Amino acid sequence: MELQVGVKIVLQNEEGKYLVLKRSKEKYPDVLDPWDIIGGRINPGTPLLENLQREVTEETGLTLTGTPAVVAAQDILRGNSRHVVRITYVGRVTGDVQLDSDHTEYRWCTREELASFGEALDQYFRAVLQTL
Repeated sequence: MELQVGVKIVLQNEEGKYLVLKRSKEKYPDVLDPWDIIGGRINPGTPLLENLQREVTEETGLTLTGTPAVVAAQDILRGNSRHVVRITYVGRVTGDVQLDSDHTEYRWCTREELASFGEALDQYFRAVLQTL
């Protein structure tokens, strides 16, 4: 079984809204819940927060401000072949969103707006959102 570690971040703007990104259907054709938060796998040997900033910059062009706080650690079991440990942070950013090619759109949403996404919102983010 392959073990992978991923970092994710729940980003809030000055208005307290959360940033979600819509995954590209071309890159992620099998994904049923296309709206998710920023994140990805870590580069081994690189500190978690450096990996997190890299993902934020790559996916959105934004810059983290302050030190993000860990809010969740989740096990994601992909059959008998892969085990992903996902560490999720909460933090704030500055700058203007500039999406990468992995995503087709973004939205800053209230909790109520996120609830209306239903199954289109990543299931692991939905679980984290309930704890915030």
